[in-house]
Amino acid sequence: MYRYDAIDRALVEARVEEFRDQLARRLSGELDEEHFKPLRLKNGLYLQLHAYMLRVAIPYGLLSSRQLRMLAHVARRYDRGYGHFTTRQNIQYNWIRLEEAADLLADLATVEMHAIQTSGNCIRNISADQYAGAAADEVADPRPWAELLRQWSSFHPEFSYLPRKFKIALTGSDADRAAIRFHDIGFQLVRDCGGALGFRVFVGGGMGRTPFVGPCIRDFLPAGEFLSYSEAILRVYNRFGRRDNIYKARIKILVHELGAERFAAEVEAEHRHVKTLGIDAPEAEVRRIAGFFADPPFEPGLDDAVDDGGDEAFARWLLRQVKPHKVPGYRIVNVSLKPKGGIPGDASAEQMEAVAGLAERFSFDEVRVTHAQNLVLAHVRACDLRAVHDGLLAVGLAEANLDLATDVISCPGLDYCTLANARSIPVAMKVADRLRDREAELGELKIKVSGCINACGHHHAGHIGILGVDRKGVENYQLLLGGSGAEDASIAQILGPGFTEEGVVEAVATVTDVYLRERMAGERFLDTFRRIGPKPFKEAVYA
Repeated sequence: MYRYDAIDRALVEARVEEFRDQLARRLSGELDEEHFKPLRLKNGLYLQLHAYMLRVAIPYGLLSSRQLRMLAHVARRYDRGYGHFTTRQNIQYNWIRLEEAADLLADLATVEMHAIQTSGNCIRNISADQYAGAAADEVADPRPWAELLRQWSSFHPEFSYLPRKFKIALTGSDADRAAIRFHDIGFQLVRDCGGALGFRVFVGGGMGRTPFVGPCIRDFLPAGEFLSYSEAILRVYNRFGRRDNIYKARIKILVHELGAERFAAEVEAEHRHVKTLGIDAPEAEVRRIAGFFADPPFEPGLDDAVDDGGDEAFARWLLRQVKPHKVPGYRIVNVSLKPKGGIPGDASAEQMEAVAGLAERFSFDEVRVTHAQNLVLAHVRACDLRAVHDGLLAVGLAEANLDLATDVISCPGLDYCTLANARSIPVAMKVADRLRDREAELGELKIKVSGCINACGHHHAGHIGILGVDRKGVENYQLLLGGSGAEDASIAQILGPGFTEEGVVEAVATVTDVYLRERMAGERFLDTFRRIGPKPFKEAVYA
């Protein structure tokens, strides 16, 4: 994985000391909250309902064991013993004391971590496929390109005050595990007919108040023009993006209003100029960064078989949580952060330390964070799967529910967030409990819950989505069906009038009844919905 150089260290350490001075002036009264707010937000520090929340960047979702142990330390020392992994592959701490925030950032800096650009109208944390470098279906590893973007975008003077926040995701596979078409820019690594490496470029995706699936504006971008084309997109957005209306300031609105064809033409015209400026990284620099992501020393000739020993729980875990690896004798292990009775995406300090230990022993010291609020050990030998399972079982993380009904994505909602209209965590937990006994029968079913229209729970991309709204001062929940964040990206449709908290849980159960009754052989919920449409579900729910 990438290691900081002298420039990285100097930037982060200088930012910590700068913030320490700003914080001291706030605590002394020299700065009031109005003037302190933009300064703390530049360091990922939000003021939420009950306390300050810190959002820590995890570039492209990649952590070392040392870094994960530091996140556990932060949870124990500065929070209430846990952290919340988000749909942006970040981690949030919800109970930060303001006077300790600079010390916290200084601790993170010792393990090459920070909270820079996790807030504000800038380029946010770059996200990527959690199976990068391990998946057999990958054209190429997207992480070197994600790191190149991170370096290019950090403190970029032209893009520090964009019309709105900006999110970029990359994948190296046709199987989109990074939801790239729901990002401001989505890059997919591809090869042309001659075998040259490049990118398919999607722009203008997003969720929130006006969801869009991003259209493709360039079918093949040569890899050598990656940064100049990114710069051209951002320049066009900076020039034409609206700043007079926060609800119409995202690039998705600009692409929609101009049309994808005209937007693409503007980018191409800008790119013809930008690529003459020497912005693109030299091949030597690309190779240098790629060297940090070279394959670990895989052992050749390992036995690829796994014996479950007749253990049904272990067999279920193998079937659900373990995925094929590009190297025989290895597997990709998904660690569920959705155990029975647990808050989706939460992990205790003890659990983080346990996963860090397993990664150190069994997965070349790497942990990945997924946009579905789970963790991944990407390079586990088949012969070590039993030991990994038992280690996870000891800390309550051996749930076998990846992509099933109990693997619910949820934002923090009204329990923490000042923007939320309704609670999302209790709804997510109740839905999971309601469907737990039938999740094997239901099969793949991606349920996503947001506490407000900002869609941090990705409800628009859920096979079943739940959106919390305020209805005359009362929490109300809309039910949406038919969304997908994968390669078959689609926006979920609102089924009809909203429900109470208990009502939406029962409505979800009714929807699954219709699916089980109507499905054809081999169909997922999403397939059945797309075949029969919303009418049968609506008739059953509102009968």
